[in-house]
Amino acid sequence: MEELIKKLQAEITTLEYELRNELPKEILKARAHGDLKENAEFHAAKERQRYVDARLAQLKKRLMDFSLIDMTKIPHDRVGLGSTVVVLDLDKEEEVTYKIVASEESDAAKRMISTSSPIGRGLLGKQVGDEVAIPSPGGVRKMEILQLTTIHDVVE
Repeated sequence: MEELIKKLQAEITTLEYELRNELPKEILKARAHGDLKENAEFHAAKERQRYVDARLAQLKKRLMDFSLIDMTKIPHDRVGLGSTVVVLDLDKEEEVTYKIVASEESDAAKRMISTSSPIGRGLLGKQVGDEVAIPSPGGVRKMEILQLTTIHDVVE
């Protein structure tokens, strides 16, 4: 989670610099070319300014959301944010390990799945020994939770 927060803060810093320093220069340069109605450079710079402003608002809100996460609400014995879960895919008879992460950190290739993904939603709140049925495009996948390491186990 700390890496994600640092990544968000770095992006905020970069975008704030662009918004305050680079974009005003581009807009002034484009204005100097004359008629603003047909000035593609001016319109492109203004569009980029709107995008950067909106992205900054989105990142700052997400950063605030992370600061409001109450670690005491994340269960010690059930799957939650930050958990690493070893499951047995009952259809394929193979063990798979997933890490439950925030959507910004998700990476299917690394088996880092979001709390809002179908598998993430299906596993949330479950504990070792539970069987879960997860809807997928190919049908329902059945899994049994074999092992669980919560965020609390990692922190301790």
